[in-house]
Amino acid sequence: MKALLVTLLTIISVAVAPFKTVYDFTVKDIDDKDVSLSQYKGKVLLIVNVASLCGNTPQYSDIEAMYEKYKDKGLVVLGFPANDFMGQEPNSNSEIKQFCTSKYAVKFPMFSKIHVKGDEIAPLYTYLTQKTQNGVIDAEVKWNFQKFLIGKDGNVITSISPKKKVSEADVVAAVEKALAQK
Repeated sequence: MKALLVTLLTIISVAVAPFKTVYDFTVKDIDDKDVSLSQYKGKVLLIVNVASLCGNTPQYSDIEAMYEKYKDKGLVVLGFPANDFMGQEPNSNSEIKQFCTSKYAVKFPMFSKIHVKGDEIAPLYTYLTQKTQNGVIDAEVKWNFQKFLIGKDGNVITSISPKKKVSEADVVAAVEKALAQK
């Protein structure tokens, strides 16, 4: 009986959480090409939902600075534009790409516009925001520029408030701790 229960629980957990890490996802980059997140295995990821017309948009500068400072140590920032908050990202992918590179000199990888909440939420964001999927946290996306810190093993470490800048000491400490992990 116990073996049957363990087997059933295993089947249920696989059905409920089909993705074990962020590496199991394939997404579209800003140029609409498929990108398997498995290419980032062994890296620390900072996944950010971004928007061009938000009060938090100037965070692009700090996020790019963090990427430049830590990319050679294993940090990759992944930017996901979303228009889920008061229409603050109405632009097309090509317009977003132009905006990010010309205004903020963004060099970190940018991806195609997605939904980070609601009925059309992207599978990656379902994983990031639901403890039943990621096994760590429930973290509904509250606004543009919410950040998810992912460890080298591809698992969610934490969610960081949209208002919190990546230059703040506790965020820097969390990123450095993740980079120091084996």
